[in-house]
Amino acid sequence: MLDLSRVAGQIGEMVGQLKADGQERQQHLVRALTLMVDRSVDFEKLKRKAAQSKTTFLVAGLVEPLATHTKPAETPTDFSVIATDGSQIDVDRHQSARCYLINIGRIRLDYGKNPRATLESLPRLCADDNALVISGGTREQVVEGALLNIKRSVDECQHLADMSAELPPAQPALAVIDGSLILWGLAGKEFPDFVVEELLDKGFIKCLDDMLKLAKKRPLALASYISFPRSTDVVNALRLVLCPHDPADCDKYCGETNIGKRPCDAVAGVQDRDLFANLLADSERSALFTSQSKIVKENYGKHWVNFFYMKLEDEIARVEIPEWVAQDTAKLGMTHALMLDQCRRGQGYPAALAEAHEQAVVTGADRENFQQLVEILMADEHMTQTTSAKSRSKKTRWV
Repeated sequence: MLDLSRVAGQIGEMVGQLKADGQERQQHLVRALTLMVDRSVDFEKLKRKAAQSKTTFLVAGLVEPLATHTKPAETPTDFSVIATDGSQIDVDRHQSARCYLINIGRIRLDYGKNPRATLESLPRLCADDNALVISGGTREQVVEGALLNIKRSVDECQHLADMSAELPPAQPALAVIDGSLILWGLAGKEFPDFVVEELLDKGFIKCLDDMLKLAKKRPLALASYISFPRSTDVVNALRLVLCPHDPADCDKYCGETNIGKRPCDAVAGVQDRDLFANLLADSERSALFTSQSKIVKENYGKHWVNFFYMKLEDEIARVEIPEWVAQDTAKLGMTHALMLDQCRRGQGYPAALAEAHEQAVVTGADRENFQQLVEILMADEHMTQTTSAKSRSKKTRWV
């Protein structure tokens, strides 16, 4: 049990530091906003510099001029929005039954002449040897923890692709995923190549391929939604404006310089959402940008992740879309309009995602009931149950 009285003083110090940092960050924000609207900044030159520089931070690829702001297109009369979300019960190594469960919430909302809502919760128990590991030749990787989170994301995308195929072919539709289109869980991790191939190439990217095939024949767009984003990709592009070297090379020119003393630190601490909260009017979207993350460059191909920011009544949201949506003016406009419409219907958060979450969520009580049901059914079959001393200790407190 956490003793709050012992940490209260530390919280007070943290709040004081945040206040002091906030004053400096406000000065940096003013500098960043000035750069965003500075017409003397050569956009094409900055675009080339962003592509050629070697930086220690992630810089957004530039597609449209920085200060671009676009009003939403008209919302179609009849349209559908589909969304998925998921949760899981991880492998419990203290229990005798080795298994995990993935629960996917699926939502389809039809608007217009024939309004309809379809809400589903689809739990899947995985306990056989093939489902508990990912195999590559003679090697195996156990599916649990971070890897189970990634597998769940792949399942969410697979269900979204399946639902897309069931939509009326002529009806405009938006398919929505919660969070990022980028499988960050695989980025920077030392997973074997066969794991990346199974989950990304044969899993997530394969689902995107299926959706692209459908989108070539019907008005279908795909997007992911990130609420309260903490990204700094666009601010980092402004760092290149301040860098006197072209192309920039952080290690070569500033490797020995302390953080806070570099020319680009004049915009340090500012987040992208701070910029667009000041630049965008309500409902507008920002310029388009592209992700330059390594995992996207190496694996996403025709699904290269683009993104824009959108101003809502209470926050700035980040919307990520694959390249084939970004390059189609009609689908880009529809994505902006329908995502905004969903947020209005959901009181600031996409209604379809909120409902998908409700269908997917697994509570602490659900986890306990699940484990008890497993134990009861095993006992009915007279199966020996071996649990750890730690597990038994939690059930029988003795102090």
